[in-house]
Amino acid sequence: MKSLAESFEIVRQQIADDCAKAGRTTESVELLAVSKTRSADEVRAAAATGQRAFGENYLQEAVEKIEALSELDLEWHFIGPIQSNKTRPIAENFAWVHSVDRLKIAQRLSSQRPHYAKDLNICLQVNISAEEQKAGCSVAELPQLARAVAALPKICLRGLMVIPEATDDIQLLRSRFRETAELLEELKPEIPTLDTLSMGMSGDLDAAIAEGATIVRVGTALFGPRNYPNSHSSSNSNSL
Repeated sequence: MKSLAESFEIVRQQIADDCAKAGRTTESVELLAVSKTRSADEVRAAAATGQRAFGENYLQEAVEKIEALSELDLEWHFIGPIQSNKTRPIAENFAWVHSVDRLKIAQRLSSQRPHYAKDLNICLQVNISAEEQKAGCSVAELPQLARAVAALPKICLRGLMVIPEATDDIQLLRSRFRETAELLEELKPEIPTLDTLSMGMSGDLDAAIAEGATIVRVGTALFGPRNYPNSHSSSNSNSL
């Protein structure tokens, strides 16, 4: 059984290899370690390998870990579904939010971001495969939403997040990631803060990196299989 440090080294090497194949620098892709359902001790051990950015889906669990690990210099990313009545703790505790898909949520995060905190980094979640059961704004809705979110105070609109449909068709995956990258490029002239593509998980890192991913969300390849509590569902996951 691999140690946590060995798992992190393997994934980091995979990212480096995929970057080399794509003609990119390793530094152009950030590893976001998805620590949902993992204990504070596991996150502490991951931090000891040099990992700083951690992604969380479940708010109450995440806030408990953030408080328990407050002495560490960690960067917390919220990547799960957002309920409008739960935006304040997100605005107060996270540096990044990857799963904003409607203006109401962005407005609440903006108004509830503490005045002393840095602007909250936001990625808009796009339903790039147009799946009925999946969260995310539509491609058609994206330009108007992006302009409105970019204008909000205490918000820095950084990029787009996508989760394509589950498929073994690598070319289809690459086309979804490529379309996302093209959408970002189309928005950049109006919104110069855009520089982030949050896309790619354990099973499709190579395809995502080849098409321009700047943040990859990896969980089980680092920490091993998850044991979900009864209150948590493994469906509609924003990471693997």
